[in-house]
Amino acid sequence: MSTTDTRSTKTVTTTATTFGSTADLTGALIRAAIAHGEHEKRTGAADPNWPDWYAAYMVAEQAGAEPPL
Repeated sequence: MSTTDTRSTKTVTTTATTFGSTADLTGALIRAAIAHGEHEKRTGAADPNWPDWYAAYMVAEQAGAEPPL
């Protein structure tokens, strides 16, 4: 008797971001703040959408992807 593996071979990409402790989250926020300061220096303007930028940065950092510019 043989069996056939019918599981999907699709790649699943997730943007779930978790932090193991408040210290981990604090560190991520500090890194995002520093990077965002550099972002604002490059653009030469204040970023009113900084919460979106921080979120994108933190998710990319955890996923090992390129952060926003």
